[in-house]
Amino acid sequence: MRTRLPGTAAALIAAVLAFSAPAAQAAQSAKPPPSPSATTTTAKDCVSKGGTVEYDSDKGQWTCFGGDLDELPIK
Repeated sequence: MRTRLPGTAAALIAAVLAFSAPAAQAAQSAKPPPSPSATTTTAKDCVSKGGTVEYDSDKGQWTCFGGDLDELPIK
């Protein structure tokens, strides 16, 4: 009886954590897309919103990476 109660409690705690962790990660990584009217941005706005301006050789243009304006082309 002494070992069953702590073992059962540990199993229940592990089960709760296993089911809640993926939901917490999904909620944390969800980022709203930029507004539809924002199709381009400026380098100054990109940096002020936490992004970096980098050249995207696949698209052949400067793009904002990271921050609130992620993946918007620079005009």
